[in-house]
Amino acid sequence: MPSKRVLITGLSTYWGGRLAQELEADPDVEAIIGIDRTPPKVELERTEFVQVADHHTLIRRIVQGAEIDTVVDTRLVIDSITTTPRKAHENNVIGTMNILAACSGPDTTVKKVVFRSSAHYYGCEQDDPSFFTEDMRRPHAPRTALERDIVEAEAAVGDFGAKHPQTTVTVLRFTHGLGPDIRTSHSQLLSLPVVPTILGFDPRYQFVHEDDIAGALAHAVREDLDGIYNVAADGVLALSEIISLLGKTNAPILPPWGTGLAVAAAKRLGIRIPREMVQELRFGRGLDNRRLKATGYRFRYTSRETIEKLREHQRVQPMLRDAGGEYRYEREVEDFLRWSPSVRREGEAEWRPSRDQIAALRRTLDSLEAGREPTGTDR
Repeated sequence: MPSKRVLITGLSTYWGGRLAQELEADPDVEAIIGIDRTPPKVELERTEFVQVADHHTLIRRIVQGAEIDTVVDTRLVIDSITTTPRKAHENNVIGTMNILAACSGPDTTVKKVVFRSSAHYYGCEQDDPSFFTEDMRRPHAPRTALERDIVEAEAAVGDFGAKHPQTTVTVLRFTHGLGPDIRTSHSQLLSLPVVPTILGFDPRYQFVHEDDIAGALAHAVREDLDGIYNVAADGVLALSEIISLLGKTNAPILPPWGTGLAVAAAKRLGIRIPREMVQELRFGRGLDNRRLKATGYRFRYTSRETIEKLREHQRVQPMLRDAGGEYRYEREVEDFLRWSPSVRREGEAEWRPSRDQIAALRRTLDSLEAGREPTGTDR
């Protein structure tokens, strides 16, 4: 089913903003509406923003009023240092349930739901398979609150799909994203001149470039991808190789025992390593991406190319730091640029009707509604 009218939840997140930009370039998409608690962080042209909380009755009114056929939920918190465990649970579990409730009902117009999930669903353990496929379940119980939230959120999406077989439900499990504009715990760690690692461990890593994050989400909007799909670039790299490619120094200073205490000490030095990353710094993780590629999606970058692009950005970042300010959303300015007749838009004719012409047009319309022929002064 072609997606014509799309609702993006989490528009202020990196993933939601990039997806909106990607869809704006698609002429087949008629309407793009983004919702979030906070304004968007990227510049958008035809995406309409509604500042609203994750309450299902409010979202349902938007869905029904705009006749939304596709809902893309990009709100999932995947980095525990960005918020508290309570707020993460409210967003990841309660918020997901509210979004799904807004898509339900006998009179719903929603035909497709795309849920952005995370490879944290699989966890990281010593006896993990070389590559997780989408059919595999977690071999062990979740270790952290964030992992439990992601498992619960996916369970809610699975239940929704089972109860609504007529709706296409897509779950995209993303591995760690990297790129010039995305900010995560991994990107911050790899930006350090000396990268702390765990003594005796050299984990394997896959990454996905930020362009492929937007590309995979847009691909799920354009195509009918029912089920679960891993989103990870081709190729696996050892952490030591990644650090070498970035021109950084590998510092195996974290002890294999009592790592949590060492991580707490590193936090006091300004190095923040979330709990879910500690296991990854031991064992790493690999995802099988063949199911997504079989649908026709082609990754723009491999894991190695993603690291090389990151190194290019890190080289020029100091020079770009002072080159202009970041985008800032101002509702009054956005409304003026979008709706004011004084703003000339690209491809728009310069002619505008005069006040007299508008008045004459109104008299003509009034005459037609009254059932009489327009007079000479009306013409």
